[in-house]
Amino acid sequence: MVKAVWNGKVIAESEDTVVVEGNHYFPREAVNPVYLKDSDMHSRCPWKGQAGYYSLDVDGKVNEDAAWYYSEPKKRAQPIKDRIAFWRGVTIEG
Repeated sequence: MVKAVWNGKVIAESEDTVVVEGNHYFPREAVNPVYLKDSDMHSRCPWKGQAGYYSLDVDGKVNEDAAWYYSEPKKRAQPIKDRIAFWRGVTIEG
């Protein structure tokens, strides 16, 4: 079981993650939506496409743009479509 933990809370937990470039991408349904807050941040990867972001809000503490996802990834990145990955201090365990 792989877990994403931040500020003492499990943000996501799944046995079905896809690892790309060292990042675990969790199925959207494995991520607790209570902790996700929409973000206006976007970035572009040459081979994955445009990423959208979420900030995390755990017990009143906010981690800006700490989660990202690809709603419409390019062909080579289809395995991570609608999956969520984490950074900025989020610990991946398992």
